[in-house]
Amino acid sequence: MQRYSRLNNLVGWLVFAVATITYLLTLEPTASFWDCGEFIACSYKLLVPHPPGAPTFLLLGRLFSLLSFGDVTKVSVMVNALSALSSSFTVLFLFWSITMLAKKLVLRRPGMHDDRFAEPTAGQSVLILGSGVVGALALAFSDSFWFNAVEAEVYAMSSLCTAVVVWLMLKWENRADEYDSDKWLILIAYVMGLSIGVHLLNLLAIPALGLIYYFRRTNTPTWMGGLITLVVSSIIVGLILVGIIPGLPSLAGALEVYFVNSIGLPFNSGLIFFLIVFFALLWFGFRYSKQRQSRLLNTALLSLVFILIGYSSYLIIPIRSSFLPTINENTPNDVLSFVSYLKREQYGDRPLLYGPQFSAQPYDQKEGAPRYVRGTDKYEVAEHRLETLYRDEDKVLLPRLYSPDPGHIQQYQKWGVNVRQQQDPETGQTSYARPTMGENLGFLFRYQMGHMFWRYFMWNFVGRDSDVQQAGVMWPTESKTGLPERLADSEARNNFFAIPLLLGIVGLFFHVRRDGTNALMVGFLFLFTGLAIVIYLNQPPIEPRERDYTFTGATYAFAIWIGLGVLGLAELLRSVVKSDGTRGGIAVALSLLAPALMAAQGWNDHDRSDRYNSVDSAKNLLNSLQPNAVLFTNGDNDTFPLWYAQEVEGVRTDVRVAVLSYLNTDWYIDQMKRRAYKSQPLPISMEHSVYQQGTNDYLPFAENPAVKDVDLKQFMQLVEQNSPLLQVQTQSGRPLLSFPTRKFYLNIDTAAVKQMGLVPADRQNQLVGRMEWDMGRGAIEKKNLVILDMLATNNWQRPIYFSSTVNSQDFMNLQPYFQLEGLAYRVLPLKDPNFDPRSGQEGFVEKSLMYDIMMKRFAYRNLDRADIFYDENNLRFPANYRDKFYRLAQSYVDAGDNAKAKEVMDYCFKVMPDKSIPYDYYVPQFVVPLVKVGETQRANEIMDTMTNRAQQALAYYNTAPDGALFDMEVQLNLLTLQSVYRAAEQVGDRARATKALQLLQQYYPQQGG
Repeated sequence: MQRYSRLNNLVGWLVFAVATITYLLTLEPTASFWDCGEFIACSYKLLVPHPPGAPTFLLLGRLFSLLSFGDVTKVSVMVNALSALSSSFTVLFLFWSITMLAKKLVLRRPGMHDDRFAEPTAGQSVLILGSGVVGALALAFSDSFWFNAVEAEVYAMSSLCTAVVVWLMLKWENRADEYDSDKWLILIAYVMGLSIGVHLLNLLAIPALGLIYYFRRTNTPTWMGGLITLVVSSIIVGLILVGIIPGLPSLAGALEVYFVNSIGLPFNSGLIFFLIVFFALLWFGFRYSKQRQSRLLNTALLSLVFILIGYSSYLIIPIRSSFLPTINENTPNDVLSFVSYLKREQYGDRPLLYGPQFSAQPYDQKEGAPRYVRGTDKYEVAEHRLETLYRDEDKVLLPRLYSPDPGHIQQYQKWGVNVRQQQDPETGQTSYARPTMGENLGFLFRYQMGHMFWRYFMWNFVGRDSDVQQAGVMWPTESKTGLPERLADSEARNNFFAIPLLLGIVGLFFHVRRDGTNALMVGFLFLFTGLAIVIYLNQPPIEPRERDYTFTGATYAFAIWIGLGVLGLAELLRSVVKSDGTRGGIAVALSLLAPALMAAQGWNDHDRSDRYNSVDSAKNLLNSLQPNAVLFTNGDNDTFPLWYAQEVEGVRTDVRVAVLSYLNTDWYIDQMKRRAYKSQPLPISMEHSVYQQGTNDYLPFAENPAVKDVDLKQFMQLVEQNSPLLQVQTQSGRPLLSFPTRKFYLNIDTAAVKQMGLVPADRQNQLVGRMEWDMGRGAIEKKNLVILDMLATNNWQRPIYFSSTVNSQDFMNLQPYFQLEGLAYRVLPLKDPNFDPRSGQEGFVEKSLMYDIMMKRFAYRNLDRADIFYDENNLRFPANYRDKFYRLAQSYVDAGDNAKAKEVMDYCFKVMPDKSIPYDYYVPQFVVPLVKVGETQRANEIMDTMTNRAQQALAYYNTAPDGALFDMEVQLNLLTLQSVYRAAEQVGDRARATKALQLLQQYYPQQGG
C-alpha cells in the first residue's frame, strides 16, 4: 500500500508540474479580450464586476495580485497565473480520480467499496498510473481547457471545483464505512458553496455525486432507486440554484420591504429579523436531528450550513459596492439591489421549458412585480417590470425557436426551419407562421446540440479546422487542398487524427463492461455538464463568439474515459503480450501518443506569451485623447481592456470611459456623476428623477409639423421639466416624453470656443455658429439623452469622444462635426466641408495631431512578429489601426505632401506586415496613395494578394457544405473585392479592375439568393 500510494502521489505531482510549466510558458502577459480585463481590474482593487459576480475568484485574484509586489505591469500575469494553477490542480485531481477508478478495474474489484489497502503489482501499477497520466494530460492539452488556463477568467477555477468535488466523493466512497466519513460530504458542500462564488457550472456535478452516494450506501441498489436518486439530486440542484442563491436573499428583501414600508421600522430591520429567524430554524433543526439521532438530517443540515459558509463570499459584493468604487455594476449595496444583481435581471431571460416562439404576437402587457429602491425613509417603487402576454396557442413545450430578432430569424433558416410569412385575413397584418415542434426539436439537435456542443467536443478530441468563428471539426482525412489561405495556414488548424476520441471510446466501453456502476456516474457527469447545459442555455442561432468554454466539465468527464482507455487497450493486447508489466508498458506508451499529439498540435495556437495587442489597443485608444476627455465606448472588448489599463496600470485616469449600453441604466449614470481618480464628474445636468429606471427609457419620435427644428438646450430643459409640450399618450394610457422633430441645433459661442484654443489653425473657417443635425432615429434612448445633455451642458469644457468602433447609429448623425484623433472621433463645433456620408470615412483628419498620435504615441508591440499567433479576435484591432493609417496617408496625399504620406504607409506596413497580420479588407484603400507616392509595385502586390485570397475564399465557401454559416467571411471577402475594384479603377489598372469585377459578378448572385 505504501509503495503504490507514494508512486500515485509522486506521479500525480509530476503531471501537475508538466501542466503548470505548460500553462506558465504559454500564459498571456496582459489582459486578454472579453471579460479578462474586467476580472483583473476587479480582482486588483476588489471592485464589483458584471452580474452575478465571482467573489471567490476576486478574493483569490486579489491575493495573487499582491505577489506582483507593487509592479502593476505584473498584476495581470499573477491573476492569469491563478487560472493556470487552477487548471494544473484540476489536472492533478483528475489524475487521482482516474487512478482510483482504474485501480478498481485493474484489480477486478468493480463497484463501490473500500479498496485502499489492496496493493497492485508492479505491472498493475504501471497500468493504473499510466491511465491517470494519459487521461490527465489529455485534459491538460485539450483545446477548450488550455484556452481557459492561460487567461483570467472564471472557467479554469470552476473546473477545479468540479475536479475537487469528484475526487472528494471518490475519497468518501473509499471511507464510507468509517464512523466519521460524513466529514467528506460536508467538505464537498463547502467546496460547492465556494464554487457558487466562481461559477454555477460546478453544481451540475451533484447528480453524478448522488449516484455514488446511493450505490455506496445501498446494499441492493436497483435501477428504480438510481432513477429516484437522479430526480432527488436534480431537485437539490434546483433548490440551490433557485432556493438558496437568489431565494434566501429574495425572502430577506421581501421581509425588509414589509418591515420598513408597512410596519414603519428602520432600514435593515427586516433583514435582521430574517437572519434571526433563519438561524433559529437551523438551531431547531440541529436540535431535532440530535433528539431523533438522525445522521442523515444532521449531515444535510451541516452541508447546508457549509454551503452557506462558502456562499458567504458573496458578502464582498454589497460590502464593496457600498463604498461606491469606480467599477460598481448595478450598485448592489442593499439587499434589494443585491437580489437583482444575483438574478442577472439586467440581461433578461430566455424561455426554458415552456414559452412563446418567434412567431408569437403579444396581445397585451401587464405590470409585473415592482422594483424597489431605497428612498429617504422607506423603499419606493422605481418601476413595475412589464410582462408581455402571449396567447396559449403561441406557446410550446421546449421552445427553442424563441427569438423574434430579425437577424436570428434569418439564421434559423440555416438550421432547417421553414420561416414562412402569412397574412391575417381579418386584420391584414403580416406575421410569421408558427414553427412546428419538429422544427423546434430539429434546431435543438442540429444547432444547439450538434453545432454548439458536439462540434466543440470534437474540437478537443478530433481536431479543429481553424480559428475562424463557426470553424468545423478537423477530420483525420481532411487536407489543405482547395482551402483559403486563411484556413489552410491557421495555427489553430489542429489534427489529432481522432486518436484521443477513439481512446476515450475504448475506455467508455471497457468501463461500462467492467464497472457499470462507476461508468454510470461518469456518464451522468458528462451528460449534466454537457447536454444538460445545452437545454438550460437555450442558445440563439448566432453568438458574438464561440462558447466552448462552457462545456469544459464534459471535456473533463470524457478525459476520465481517455485514461481508462489505456486499460482497454491493454486488454486488447492480452492475447498478444502475456506479461502484465510489458503489456501495461506498451499500452501506456501507445496511449501517450494522444496527449503528445494534442500538445504538439496545440502549442502554437495556445501560446500567448508574447501577445500585448489587447492592452496596447486600450492604451492607444486612451492616448488618442486630450486631457480630461470623455470617451463613449461599446461593451466587452471595447471597454474591459480600458478598465484594466486605468484601474491596474493607472494609464490616463483623467479620461472618463462611458459605456453606451450601461448609460441606459440609472445606476451607471449616477456613477458617471461622481468623481473617479483624476476625472471630474461628467457634465450631466439631469437629476436622478429624470433618468431613473422606468422614466425616459426611450423618447419616441412624434412629429409636430409646426416645429421645424428644436434648440438642444431648450429641448433638454423641457425634458427635465417633464413638459406637457413633449408628452404623448401610449396605448396603456401612460404618458411618454417624445421629440417633435428630428432636426436639432446647438448654438455655439464662437468667441469662447476660439479663446479655449479648440480650433486648429487650418480649420478656422470651419467653425460654425450653429451646429445642425438630423437625429435620423425613431426614438431617443436614455444613452442618447445623456449624450445630448452633455453636449448642451458641457460648453466645450471637456473633450467629448466616440471610440471609432462604436456603432454608427449611436453617433446620432453628428459625423460632420467629428475630428479623427487616433482611434477616436472628437465632437467639435467645426463642420467638415468635405464630409460625405456615403464614403464611410468619418472625422476630419488633423494631420499634425494624427501624425503625432499614430507615429509617436502608439505602441504596436510584437505585431510585426510572424512567429506569434493572432487569432480572429486579435486581428480586429490591427485592422482598425490600418484604417487610421490610411486616413492619415490619404490626407497627406490630398495636401500634396507625398513624402509624408510614404513615411506613414511605410511605417504602417513595417509595424503590421502581411506575414504577421494578414492583409484585411481595409488594406486595398492604400492602393491609390501608394501609386501617388510611386509605390506601384507594392500597390499591385496588395491588389493581387487580396484578389487571389478573396477568390480562394469565395470559391471555398460557395461549395463547402457548411458555407452558409460563414456569412461574415463571405461579406468581408466581397467587400475586399469591391475595395480592390475601386482602387484599380482609380489608378487606371483595367486588368485588375476587370478581374475583381468579374469575381464580384460571379459571387454576388449566390449571396443575394
